[in-house]
Amino acid sequence: MDRVSVSPPLRTSRTESILILIGILTVSLNLRPAAVSVGPVLEEVTEGLAMSHTVAGLLTSLPVIAFAGFGALAPAAASRWGVHRVTLLALVGVILGLAGRALVDSSLPFLALSMLALAGMAAANVLLPSLVKLHFPDRVGLLTAAYTTAMAIGLTGALTLTVPIAETFGGWRVGIGVWAGLAAVCALPWLFLLRHDAAPGTAHRGVRLADVARTRLGWAMAFFFGFQSLQAYAIFGWFAQLWRDSGYSAATAGALVGLLAAVSIPLSLWIPAAAARRTSQQGIFAAIMVCYPVGYVGLMLAPHSLAVLWAVIVGIGACTFPLILTMIGLRSRTPAGTAALSGFTQSVGYLLAAVGPFAVGALYDATGGWTVPLWFLLAIAVPQFAFGMYAARPQYIEDQLNVT
Repeated sequence: MDRVSVSPPLRTSRTESILILIGILTVSLNLRPAAVSVGPVLEEVTEGLAMSHTVAGLLTSLPVIAFAGFGALAPAAASRWGVHRVTLLALVGVILGLAGRALVDSSLPFLALSMLALAGMAAANVLLPSLVKLHFPDRVGLLTAAYTTAMAIGLTGALTLTVPIAETFGGWRVGIGVWAGLAAVCALPWLFLLRHDAAPGTAHRGVRLADVARTRLGWAMAFFFGFQSLQAYAIFGWFAQLWRDSGYSAATAGALVGLLAAVSIPLSLWIPAAAARRTSQQGIFAAIMVCYPVGYVGLMLAPHSLAVLWAVIVGIGACTFPLILTMIGLRSRTPAGTAALSGFTQSVGYLLAAVGPFAVGALYDATGGWTVPLWFLLAIAVPQFAFGMYAARPQYIEDQLNVT
């Protein structure tokens, strides 16, 4: 029998738990602006830095590349140096990358600094489920609802406020750079959480990514996460341009994408808690997934006149994200299992998802329209549904590893 050792959840006082909760919520606010604040001003950024649409497609693919690469390193780094130290270091990367890329004048350093910010975002994103399992093992649904809602607020704010800030304060550089200030403020609580980590190099090592790779559940979760992330990053990277091409102004197109994101705020409060109350999440998952084909076909037929309706429907479809984050905690019994499952699911999943924004940009360039890119996203929903239905069954990663 393969025996994989695991560590028990931490016991903390009420005051410490409140501080940890504040830390989790503040870091969550910063896990999307680095990825999506460029989308609403993508045309201005590409013109200002002389980018082609293909290079812009690479820019919109950077988030998923960062998640695939740096997300895979996060669990091992946290095991060695401590999850709270690594989370603070990730926020520092977000701050430096966001501030730096707003100051450069060419594509290459802009891409490099974007990758720095996104690397920090990726590491923190992978560690959040394990932080919840570590500190709040009996409230996974409630805490996941809280931090995914904070993520949705950060996402919506970046999508809806970037253009107004840019227009008010002097251009796209200010619009994308202001989010570094938010990250700096939100890093402060983590200075007080470092004492929860053991001395570097002494942290307990439990279930590893390689262990998860030997399970059907691990691969199902990874493919489910990958296809849902492909959808999300293509949507948030390109739909502002879709609506601009259909006749809306930059501000209105950004507001439509912001509406799409805002739909997830109330649903992020409900979905994780509702999912945690059920042994199987298949019914909730199927109800959410049906929104993708309805929204995409609608965008093919009436992208301008019914834009608000399709934004809401596609936004509901994108709520597979808070669902799968909840499932990471529900499909594992221990903090170690949660960390490994989170790292494997997100790193492999984002590696798959990396083709999405780039493929949408290439199809847009090749066809000069949005029908073919939307058919591409519609086709991706089929395997997403299949893998998601398997992952939504009641099962645990430790059981498939025979952990004792």
